[in-house]
Amino acid sequence: MHIPSGFLEPEVWLPLGAVSVASAAWAMKRTGEDGDERKTPVMGVMAAFIFAAQMVNFPVLGGTSGHLIGASLAVAVLGMWPAMVVMTAVIIMQAVLFQDGGIEALGANVFNLGVLGCLVSGPVLAVGRKFGGRAVYASLALAGWLSVVLASAACAVELALSGTSPLAVVLPVMTSVHAVIGAFEGLISVIALRFICAVNPAITVNNGGGRSCGALS
Repeated sequence: MHIPSGFLEPEVWLPLGAVSVASAAWAMKRTGEDGDERKTPVMGVMAAFIFAAQMVNFPVLGGTSGHLIGASLAVAVLGMWPAMVVMTAVIIMQAVLFQDGGIEALGANVFNLGVLGCLVSGPVLAVGRKFGGRAVYASLALAGWLSVVLASAACAVELALSGTSPLAVVLPVMTSVHAVIGAFEGLISVIALRFICAVNPAITVNNGGGRSCGALS
């Protein structure tokens, strides 16, 4: 789903770049204010996992591609703001090292895959956390699906605003294809979280008032 170079007009990618920079700065500020140094190595491991997972691409209409995002899983393990920092770093590294997404479209890709995914996953996971138990896993599956579908819809709107493809064409195709990809995103996120909890039951799920994995059984 990374948008390549030349697909967006400046009046689209420039504002999105500004929003992404501001969001990343705010996320880093909030993460620093947390003061929990134990999150730092977990953030590194999560970034490596998401980096690898995002390399598996699914071809989509108009030269774009779809893939697992990982934002919802990152939010479940790290919390919304550290997850946003991780997602931003991963997307930047992919663009710089592997040309996965255009440099001028970097702000749009960060917004679609990182900022939007984390912002939608945070509240959904918070609801699951309130109910506890298996509701956390159900909310993670829903958050994973929503993060993919909303990212694809945002991508479609951006392409339409840039004149790359008519909205009536690109929106239904992007969202329908990514609705299927989103189902896999949710499933894989749940499997990954269950694995993490099996390895380390003491880890906190959805940090910031979350509960340990041991409370999910």
